[in-house]
Amino acid sequence: MFESIVQNLFNALQWGSFYSLIALGYTLVYGVLTLINFAHGDIFMVGAYIAFFVATFFLATLTSAPGWVVLTITLPLTMILTALVGVTLERIAYRPLRRKGANRLYVVITALMCGLILENGNLALLGASRKSFPEMIEKVVYTFGMVSLTNLKIAVIISAVLVFVLLQFIVTKTRIGMAMRAISYDKFAVPLMGIPIDAIIVFTFVLGSSMAGLAGLLYSLSYPILDPYMGALIGWKAFIAAVVGGIGDIRGAFLGGFLLGFVEILVVAFFPSTFRDLIAFSILLLILVYKPTGLFGVAKTTKI
Repeated sequence: MFESIVQNLFNALQWGSFYSLIALGYTLVYGVLTLINFAHGDIFMVGAYIAFFVATFFLATLTSAPGWVVLTITLPLTMILTALVGVTLERIAYRPLRRKGANRLYVVITALMCGLILENGNLALLGASRKSFPEMIEKVVYTFGMVSLTNLKIAVIISAVLVFVLLQFIVTKTRIGMAMRAISYDKFAVPLMGIPIDAIIVFTFVLGSSMAGLAGLLYSLSYPILDPYMGALIGWKAFIAAVVGGIGDIRGAFLGGFLLGFVEILVVAFFPSTFRDLIAFSILLLILVYKPTGLFGVAKTTKI
């Protein structure tokens, strides 16, 4: 019994890592722009496909290179190219609406349409057939009694923690992080202080989208089957995790992702898998009923 609990604990940490990496992207954009970027889950999907094509290209080109070398090349390229996709969406779809002072509802609808464009564009260009992600690193299984861990599962968990620490440092200890917090506080006064608001917003999208690319690569290594709609459900779940943790708060997004991972895995451990989403989301709904701002969220007041 104890070994089963520990095994489920590590499984929950892995799933929570995926949710946390995506939820951090949601909360960064919301914290700066008060925009819920509903296309973020599909940026995760695009990141997985970018990782697939980059890895396939270098595996075919560097035939004698070991897999970890290809992975070392694929990781930064995936994050950079996925960040370019996010910045492109910001430049083409969100910035014109922001400059025209469009109502927030229209921006949300635009974000939803961007997600559908990414999904159906992938479907039109690459077809509906699923793709198998290449194996770049040999999986090593560590067994402790009845508990088994893989090197990949450990890498996923450590990556999520390192990304959280890095983001927390950037937002709280750097000048650009101070500018991001200033924009979230008063975006109208910030330009008067000489802060380039567009550059800060682009940097925010670079951070959020690159994390989605990292999540896409790690997810593809763990579950190597890709399809155009893979980002829809996991993106919505990560958004819910960010809301439960406190949308706009980095700690809340990080811990909310792990909370959702724990709830899902524990539900599967004690109930049939078909009850997973029903019970998990019911629990999260109860949390929001008693704490509408999320676990770490703070109610905001509007000055009139």
